[in-house]
This record gives sequence, C-alpha cells and structure tokens, in this order.
Amino acid sequence: MFPIPPVIQRFAKKFSDRGFSLYIVGGAVRDHLLGIPCEDYDFTTDALPDQVISLFHHVIPTGIEHGTVTVHYEKQLFEVTTFRSEGDYLDGRHPSSVTYVRNLAEDLKRRDFTINAFAVDCSNGHIIDINNGIDDLKKRVIRAIGEPQQRFAEDALRMLRACRIAAKLDFTIEEQTLIAIGNQKHTLEKVSAERIREELFRLVGSDHPGKGMHYLRTTGILGIILPELAKGEGVWQGGMHHEDVLSHNITTLIASATLTDVLEVRLAALLHDIGKSEVVEQGEDRNTFYRHEIVGEKLTKTIMKRLKASNEQTKTVCHLVRHHMFDYQSSWSDSAVRRFITRIEVAYIPLLFSLRMADQIALSGKIDTQVLGELKDRIERILAANDALSIKDLAVHGDDLMAIGIPKGKRIGDTLSFLFETVLDDPKQNTREQLLLLAKNYQEFAGFTN
Repeated sequence: MFPIPPVIQRFAKKFSDRGFSLYIVGGAVRDHLLGIPCEDYDFTTDALPDQVISLFHHVIPTGIEHGTVTVHYEKQLFEVTTFRSEGDYLDGRHPSSVTYVRNLAEDLKRRDFTINAFAVDCSNGHIIDINNGIDDLKKRVIRAIGEPQQRFAEDALRMLRACRIAAKLDFTIEEQTLIAIGNQKHTLEKVSAERIREELFRLVGSDHPGKGMHYLRTTGILGIILPELAKGEGVWQGGMHHEDVLSHNITTLIASATLTDVLEVRLAALLHDIGKSEVVEQGEDRNTFYRHEIVGEKLTKTIMKRLKASNEQTKTVCHLVRHHMFDYQSSWSDSAVRRFITRIEVAYIPLLFSLRMADQIALSGKIDTQVLGELKDRIERILAANDALSIKDLAVHGDDLMAIGIPKGKRIGDTLSFLFETVLDDPKQNTREQLLLLAKNYQEFAGFTN
C-alpha cells in the first residue's frame, strides 16, 4: 500500500466527487517502493483536461496539447495528465497526435521503463503494476516497456534518462534496452539542449555518477552530447597518471561526489582536464599538456552555452576549470597568498579546494591535507586581518583622486590599480594619507602630465 498524504486525499476527492478517478504515477511510486522519500507527485486521470480545469479555481495549461495541466491546490502544484495513447513520434521528440483513452492499463503501457510504470489509486493507496516493475526493482534493473527500439524512437531522451536513473539508483540497464540505446543514440541530436542539460546535470549530481557515466561512455551517448569530453578517450598521460584523460575526468567526478553536493564542483571535476586532448604533446615517458586549463576553460564555456546553462553556473564552472592547476608552495609570501585570493575570489576558494581534493583522490587515492590545510590557514589569517583584497577595499576611491587633480578616466583606473598592487604587497600602506601621497608620486613616475 502507498501512504496517501492528507492533501492528496483531499485533492483526489475533488475528482471522485465528480465521478472521476485519480492515480499517482511515475517516480514517486518507484521511490516509495525503494524506501526513498519523495514529495514530488505526478497524476493521471480519466477526466479530460477541460474537465480537470472545471474542478479547480487555479489551473495552468502547461501542456494541454498533450493532455497535461498543472493544478494549484492548497499552495501546492500538481501536474495532472489525462489517460492517453500516442501517435507516431515523427521527430523523435513529440507525438504526432494524442488520443485520450479511458483505460489506465493502456496509459501505463506507453511509459518508458517498467520501474516507472506503477500507479497508485488515490482512493485506497493500492499499487497497480501491470508491467512487472516490482520484479525489476528487486533485480535492480532498468528495462524498457515492450520493444526498446520503439520506446526510444518515441522519445530519444529516454536513452539519457535510463543512464540518469542508473546513476540515481545504482541500477543496471537490461541488455536489450542497452543494445537499443547504442543503436539509436544518434537520435539524441534531435533533442533540445534544455532537456539534455536537465538529465545530464541530474546524472552528474546523483549518488552514483560513475554508473551513469559508464553507460554514457559505453553506449556512445557521450560522443553525441559531450564530444569534447569523449575526445579524451585513449589520450594517455603517463607520469603520475594511471588513466587516459577521459577516465581520469570521470574518476575525478566520482571522487567529487564523495566530497560535495555542489553541482558546479562536480561539473568542473568532470571537465577539468578537457583541454588536454587539444594540446597534447607526445613525450617519451609521459605526455605534456601545456596550458590545458586555458583551453579547457574555453571548451567548458562552449559546452555550458550549448547546454543553455545559467550564466552563474557557466561562470563558476569555467572559473574552476581555469584555476584548477594552482601550485601552492610553503615558500609563497603573504603577498602571493593575497594575490591568490584576489585571483580566485573568496567565494570560489572552498569550491576550488573541493575540486583539487577530488583531483588528488583520482590521481593517488588520497588527499594532501598538509599542503591544502596550510594554504587554508594562511587564507583564513589574511581574511581575519581584513587586508584589502579588491580595489573597493582601498582607503581612497576615484573621487579622492580627482580631488587632488587626477583627471577622470583611464588615469584614475591606472592609478587605483597601482595602489592596489602596492597594498597587496604591503597592507600597511592602505591609509588615506599614504595612498594619496603614492598616487601623486605615481603620476610623476608614470610620466602623466595634466
């Protein structure tokens, strides 16, 4: 039996009072059977979309052309889809037609995988399983309903979804389903970037991303959605590396999943060495990859933009990839540490440290806590001292410089940059009196004339 929350009992009563049925479907039922908490429910009903709209005051026609509306009920949003069968998917993404049916079994047969095709009768909590999904749950198997080739021809994204679910649940994709994915992977080229991004990012953020990446790699999906990453396969490194570039990137992602839930760090872990395949230079005992982090930043930006990731996500992941090669030494002066802080920016430092630790685990199986701990301590001491770490932290600003006769424009910017560099070297210089004196001297030194 499925425990029906009180709000859903009240929601379902709106349907039953008018002679309609309502069922919970999909991942919520699967996750309940696996003991995984779930608060996101999808529903199916024998009521037509217009009839659902008539039952409630606030309904959003989110996908009404496919029989789906979103009901705003007791401060929650519930997605409700009318029982339906579907015509051919001529474009591999959308059904050419939707036919409403009165039969729940017919509706469940059109779904993707057996473990996603459960339904719960909201009137009594009874679980309905017509596709032997419970058996596959016990076997920890992802199996397409019916003929796998047909399921994936209907919606190519289902192939990527199978890999994502494997990553979430640590399940195995059934053999015929896996073969069909390999055969039809090219049809993913028809799927929108937004839909691919959603599944890919959920895979990367899952509990078992290595499982999902294994399936992306072996089926060839990786070469379709992330060709820049796939290009690292077979690019040997040598030296301290025991894996090719692609394997190391995936291993770093797996390590990052043990350290952080921050998606941007995990994405950076997966992409951090992506530039190596572009700059590789063959060597006798090891290959070299000069400035691969700079090339990697550019490739990462291309990928994130192609996937239509948010600007903030793109900025963060690119920044981490660009700076993952920092090489701290105990011999660094405090000035060097301050410059490191300003270059990385305070908010990104914990993320960069997580990436470095994941990289170290992927390389040697352990973290160099001594070196990272020392740098962390030095950063914390500098932050506690409130040293100037940006131009805005200086004791003078542009207006102060104009007041002593420095003209507005480039000279103000150049002078502030000079003062900031001076203060990074010696924080004691950051007083109004001293900076104004330095600013005047800098005008003469730089050969500026009024």
